[in-house]
Amino acid sequence: MVKVFKVGLIGCGHIAETYFRAHKYFNNFRIIKCADINHLAAKKCATTYKIKALSVKNLLKDKEIEIILNLTVPKAHFEVSKKALLNNKHVYTEKPMAINLKDGKELLKISKRKKLYIGNAPDTFLGGGNQKSKEILEKNFIGKINLGNIIFAYPGVQSYHPNPEPWFAKKEGGPVIDMGPYYLTALVNLLGPAKQVWGSFMWNKKKRIIGIGPRKGSSIKVLCPTTYLGTIFFNSGAIIRFTLSFDVIAHHRNHIELYGSKGSILVPDPNMFGGSVYTCKKLGGTWKEHKTNKMYLGKINIRQKSLRANEAPINANYRGVGLAEMAYCIQNNKKHRCNGDLSFHVLDIIQSIMIAAKKRKRINIKSSCSIPKKFSSTEIRKILK
Repeated sequence: MVKVFKVGLIGCGHIAETYFRAHKYFNNFRIIKCADINHLAAKKCATTYKIKALSVKNLLKDKEIEIILNLTVPKAHFEVSKKALLNNKHVYTEKPMAINLKDGKELLKISKRKKLYIGNAPDTFLGGGNQKSKEILEKNFIGKINLGNIIFAYPGVQSYHPNPEPWFAKKEGGPVIDMGPYYLTALVNLLGPAKQVWGSFMWNKKKRIIGIGPRKGSSIKVLCPTTYLGTIFFNSGAIIRFTLSFDVIAHHRNHIELYGSKGSILVPDPNMFGGSVYTCKKLGGTWKEHKTNKMYLGKINIRQKSLRANEAPINANYRGVGLAEMAYCIQNNKKHRCNGDLSFHVLDIIQSIMIAAKKRKRINIKSSCSIPKKFSSTEIRKILK
């Protein structure tokens, strides 16, 4: 029998909408109460989704709540997750798990001591695109991965977000913290843990102009580097070059390219769930398309213009599957894929990239994690409605 876990939401911002929509797809969790430091935001959320608004303190102590869904801003992730664990709640957090390793390590310590689950976005690597790529690699179709490139590059969030300051803040801003989790989690899922990084950064502009909303035309200060370039060395022997930038108007490179001993693979956007995978095994040969649009978590579920974050007019978006998979694993006493060890290792890579760029020297990655097992159709069906 499927257990439906009662979830309390903390942080009623824009991304909350996507998790409420996940109720349509997954059968084992339900958001029943919400809270926000801005109680008006919580009340609005409660009215919209017909749930109950509480104070943050009362929600954390609410005995009916089994899992806290932490959708606060990155700098608050640690504090909220820690309080959730100390109040004997499992917790699932938007990325990253914390903004420094010390805090991430404390969360892992508390969760293991209290035998509670801690899960973290991104869960996009559970989608058809990354899972199809994983299947191809595990079949040794293109041989051992030796080299690769990843790129995330665009002009910055200030063009479409009315309050973009957190993306340019001193400790929580920048492209590595913002988009790094998607790319780095996808790579760890495909290649395993990393062992070393080095890099450099660029601080392009000291100010940005807000392009939308009531503050349109106002300038904000940029308090962090806005481009990082460098290299990640994996335990497997793979060497991956990266570009993560808020300073590029346009480019025409694939998100993730991996080069193996027998051929090459183009991995689709790790910020999305679907997208075709392409492989080529001969110099000058044609690229073979491996479609994902009929796979679970790869099927198109958006067919109209949307204002939701990370959604195109035609897209597959199943955000919330990480929470659903964690709930299933809690019930069945299994290790979940979006687990704290994976998230901590990704945080370690993120922090090491920024330190390496600042100090201009190679930094060893001290943490490690197990490679998540492929998410099978049998397992996915168990959490789908």
